Amino acid sequence: MPSFLSTPVGRFRAVAIAEAVSWAGLLAGMAIKYGPPGNELGVQIFGPIHGALFLIYIVVAFITWPIVRWSTRVGLVAMFASLPPFGTVVFERWATRTGRLEVIDDREPEAVPARP
Repeated sequence: MPSFLSTPVGRFRAVAIAEAVSWAGLLAGMAIKYGPPGNELGVQIFGPIHGALFLIYIVVAFITWPIVRWSTRVGLVAMFASLPPFGTVVFERWATRTGRLEVIDDREPEAVPARP
């Protein structure tokens, strides 16, 4: 297993990027389906892949939330970031830049107050 997948934050980043890449594949498949070629193969391939990665992102974000001590607002933004295309990468970059993807403390999540 790659070392970046050995931490919750690394897994969150990997899934956020994979979900965005699957969006790109799905959008390309939709362009081909509804464009001149009219071929549904891209949607048939990327539709299920994107659906699975969407659900995996939601689960991984939910698991990561208490580990990095997101406030309720930040946690909900992480969840809603999965809805628009490439929103997960935008959220991941913002969370990294603002220090919200750093584990603050080794104490139990309930013992440390949430960050704003």
